[in-house]
Amino acid sequence: MSNTIIQGVDYDVLFLVVNSGTGSKALQIAKKSGVSGGTVFRGLGTASNSALKFFGLEDVRKEVLIMAARKEVAETALNDLTEKLQLKKRNRGIAFTIPIANLLGNRNCVYDKDAHGRKVEDSMHQAIFTIVDRGQAEEVIDAAVAAGSQGGTVINARGSGSHETSRLFSMNIEPEKEVVMILTEQQTTDAVVASISNALKIEQPGNGVLFTMDVTNTRGLF
Repeated sequence: MSNTIIQGVDYDVLFLVVNSGTGSKALQIAKKSGVSGGTVFRGLGTASNSALKFFGLEDVRKEVLIMAARKEVAETALNDLTEKLQLKKRNRGIAFTIPIANLLGNRNCVYDKDAHGRKVEDSMHQAIFTIVDRGQAEEVIDAAVAAGSQGGTVINARGSGSHETSRLFSMNIEPEKEVVMILTEQQTTDAVVASISNALKIEQPGNGVLFTMDVTNTRGLF
């Protein structure tokens, strides 16, 4: 058994968004490709198609898989998922990878203090993550669409920041959060971020958090 120590920068995070019920199958495909495991979240996919909205079908249940693997393993898994889940066809799902600056929790990895700030080469897309109070995800999507986005994926979460905790009957209440994940081409990222920031006043304390990340190897985008 190898005792090679690996820097976190040799790893990618593989994101996969598929229709509800497909997550377990996708995870099995990824494991056969060499991925050790992953986490599955429930989410909602939002479409900006006016015909879908007319019939009330703009919100579709989704499953979001997040997996970490060596770069070469992530690429193999991405190719296998693309083929077996037919991601080259419309409405089958989307997948992309994001390089990891550091990975902890794997005994073969060590923290690389020089990893942060490294430029991602050949990145044509970016992922915009916006964390807001529950019920505000639709505002985020609307603002993003107004700036040219095609929609996004909403993931339910919980916040634990001290300024977000209220008290009820002497008990701390942590409000539920929504995480909105949006993929954009690099040239439209600034406009989408500005639109979301202006609509939800993100820069004011307690209104939410927004960050962007360079994305590589996108699949399923049309």
